[in-house]
Amino acid sequence: MSTGTAPMDERDDGEDGHHVFWADEVADQIEARDPDEPIIIKGGISPSGVPHLGNVNEIMRGYFVAEALRERGRKVRQVFTADDRDPLRKLPRKLADLDGNIVELGDVNAGALGRNLGKPYTDIPDPFDCCDSYGEHFSNLIQQSADLLGVPIDVVSNTEMYESGDLEDVTAEILDRSEKAREVLAEYQDKVDDEYVPFNPICAECGKITETVTDFDIEEGTVEYVCTDLKAGDNTIDGCGHEGTATLREGKLPWRFEWPAQWKTLGVDFEPFGKDHAEGSWPSGEDIARNVMYFEPPVPMTYEWFTLNGKPFSSSEGNIVLVAEVLELLEPEVLRYFFTKDPNKARDFDIGRLDLLVDEFDRFERIYFGEETADERETAIAERIYSMVVDEIRPERTRIPYTFAAILGMTDDPDLREEIARKEGHIPDDAPDWAVEEALARVERAQTWAQRTSNEYDYDLKRTEMPEADIDAETAVALDELAAFIETGHDGDEIQEEIYETAKRHDIDMGDFFGTGYRLFFDEEQGPKLGPFLSNLDREFVLRRLRREG
Repeated sequence: MSTGTAPMDERDDGEDGHHVFWADEVADQIEARDPDEPIIIKGGISPSGVPHLGNVNEIMRGYFVAEALRERGRKVRQVFTADDRDPLRKLPRKLADLDGNIVELGDVNAGALGRNLGKPYTDIPDPFDCCDSYGEHFSNLIQQSADLLGVPIDVVSNTEMYESGDLEDVTAEILDRSEKAREVLAEYQDKVDDEYVPFNPICAECGKITETVTDFDIEEGTVEYVCTDLKAGDNTIDGCGHEGTATLREGKLPWRFEWPAQWKTLGVDFEPFGKDHAEGSWPSGEDIARNVMYFEPPVPMTYEWFTLNGKPFSSSEGNIVLVAEVLELLEPEVLRYFFTKDPNKARDFDIGRLDLLVDEFDRFERIYFGEETADERETAIAERIYSMVVDEIRPERTRIPYTFAAILGMTDDPDLREEIARKEGHIPDDAPDWAVEEALARVERAQTWAQRTSNEYDYDLKRTEMPEADIDAETAVALDELAAFIETGHDGDEIQEEIYETAKRHDIDMGDFFGTGYRLFFDEEQGPKLGPFLSNLDREFVLRRLRREG
């Protein structure tokens, strides 16, 4: 599905006890376990590439469950682990600075990354030279994304958890049961043999992660290792051959053990994850939790990935967008609304058709306030979810339709924008100043959307002076007739049809007649669909321009 106007599709309340909102069902599962408070909701990410909108899926799914629990009077903490002790296995093609600009690898200090393949992200210099490490830079971007959406998360560094000793006890516990750990993991990975030890030390000589542990001492809390080569996809990162000793704070657990170790250490009650983990990491993690570490894993929830403009998110292909970029195009509440949708269904976030998403949100909002007729299901959904997606419930709020806002963006005169919006009834006479200001802020967003997508609204309306146009006598008469038709009051489709009919009556080439209209209003040879466009402008201006009066 896309960001279009398809019906809101959450589950119905019914005799089977299902809630109208998926997050309430998850909250029921969590509460059924009688958890201690604060209830811990977790997500996580490894700092590779750019933390884009797709990565925010996990944050937002956790957020709505957290909000459902808070509404029940529960104390909740939402954490997001940055798996920043992972080794850098390959160079990303794109990165993002802290201002939200996506850049090519060649635009930054790429050597900071290239010289440090195989090392933990937090031991690698920041290629932007603004943070203490590449890992910290990435974590800051994740935190910014959550802050922009008003989601209170605590970003937790894996490196800090290891270095502080927070993960030391569970690491020792896993090593102490290494035989059982091997037995369990062998059910999921072929490479597990009798020599496998679930710990990856950091080489004291070259700083790279190594997977070769030759011995360990639980009492001393140390491992013996050899720095061997590290596989990175089809490539190999050379080890230095150093033989040394590391403490349990000087390395990391392999991912399939690290995930359940995080659950146990942080006391995680719930974690959503993408469908890629559902068939691999989750089954092994749940098995390890129960049969190696002897605790109950958190309540899980698998969500479908969504695509961007019909294609998977991909840093290497450039098919990414940051939260900061999206919020230049639409309000935070609209983006939050997108993430309320059923997590089990695949969707497309189509930047070119954001107008459909905004229209859907506006209708959802009107349903909540009883301003639009809706069926029982849609009403129940709006009543349940609306308070979670807006910062404050304000009946006086005013929304200018998104495409109309894009049309207003064709003129840079703020007073004129407001005047036209009021004339068309999109700003009520009694609207408070704050509501007017917020309504007109959408114009800037819609204008940016038009410019970014180069769509039919990406034009500069020549309002203050009439462009020069070579108009013959027959065309002049036709324009006057069109003006007379518009003066009597007609909608956009009727005006569009009349443009065709007027050209036919006067035997004027259709393309030439439309071209004349575009020159009069834009000083361009083409433009938006002319009839609907003219219907959305103030009529007096349209009449003056068609009659060549200024």
